[in-house]
Amino acid sequence: MGHIQDRWYRPKRAPETGEIMLNAKGKPVLEKTELYGIGMRYKVRYLDPDNEERSKSFPDKQKRRAEDFLIEVESDKREGKYVDPRSSSKTFRQQAENWLKAQSPDPATREILRSRLDSQIYPRFGGMKLGQIKPATIRDWLGDLEEKQHAENYKVVLFTLVSAVLDSAIDDKLIRENPCKAKTVRRPVGKSPQVEVWPEERVHKVRGGLADRFSILVPLGSGLGLRQGEILGFSPDDIDRDAMVVRVQRQIKTVKGVMMFAAPKGGKTRTVPVSPAVLAELDDHADRYPPTPVTLPWRVPDGERVTARLLITGEEGRLYSGDLFTKVVWHAAFRAAELDYRGRADGMHALRHFYASTLLSRGVSIKELAEYLGHADAGFTLRTYTHLVASSHERARQAIDAVFGRPGSFDGLEVA
Repeated sequence: MGHIQDRWYRPKRAPETGEIMLNAKGKPVLEKTELYGIGMRYKVRYLDPDNEERSKSFPDKQKRRAEDFLIEVESDKREGKYVDPRSSSKTFRQQAENWLKAQSPDPATREILRSRLDSQIYPRFGGMKLGQIKPATIRDWLGDLEEKQHAENYKVVLFTLVSAVLDSAIDDKLIRENPCKAKTVRRPVGKSPQVEVWPEERVHKVRGGLADRFSILVPLGSGLGLRQGEILGFSPDDIDRDAMVVRVQRQIKTVKGVMMFAAPKGGKTRTVPVSPAVLAELDDHADRYPPTPVTLPWRVPDGERVTARLLITGEEGRLYSGDLFTKVVWHAAFRAAELDYRGRADGMHALRHFYASTLLSRGVSIKELAEYLGHADAGFTLRTYTHLVASSHERARQAIDAVFGRPGSFDGLEVA
């Protein structure tokens, strides 16, 4: 059990015997110490859970605060909630750097997190001590984000990142509570933009605007639902002709200027059924533009070098990063087709949305579609494409009519 030391006064001892002198009420007589009037008066001394002595000092006339602090410390020790008061002096940046080490092993993901910390989070929180970050601090920051008119989804991303770092500080017993989770802090709410599906005519026009050696990317995107990196990393060797499926097992990524092969998003390979028409398109294209063997490191810049025969390369086997491909090849297709490029709605992901729409219109289930698209959560697929699922209203009406007879009647009575 800890105790409170009064640094300004001590029990007076009798000069002859050295025993503590008592007053008429039986309490020790106090005398001033050499420290009287200097610095903090009350010093709370206690043992932490590791049995190391800790202390905290309080000024004159604040003995009650010292007593409350000691009670709180002993209670936290019993309940396993103890936090060393000195621990909260660690800066947010120090904790975030430690937190970052345990995040995704994917270098591209880590680079994105690093960029957000450096550009958006550290300028505000980097030098602050963890103990200084209060709910009011978070509220002020969210207000600044609102004034800067950041997109709602981006605010969610930044808020989630800050909260995750502070959660790790709780796990490390550096702070007791996450200020991001205070009742007075209003967490940003993201908005899922409704997916706009291209009409079939636009798909064909864009394909017509592509240079012939790149036109196969349209069947790969709209016929197999591949992402851009998966399209650039596609090899005819990924086709299982007996099972009539494509094994999506590779994408091309660029991290700090270094191109590499990596597993698809989420680190999971998947199997997608390939139609005879799409297979014929792939074979025809391979006859005109034979696959090019490309060797790149796997997953990290200095990873094991892996070779794959890629279907989409520039002349003389030129490779494109995703950004470069978008700017040089994809945008050029819209200019050639005399189509206005509408930003997000016309990104290469639009081919994937077209694929999803086509499958849903033909009765493919959300669960199956999620597997083909490589979504870990079918709920995400449903939230993204729910407005594309064919309405069952008419089927419901027909089912009820089959039970209750002609529309508008029930047991011969007209329904108002």
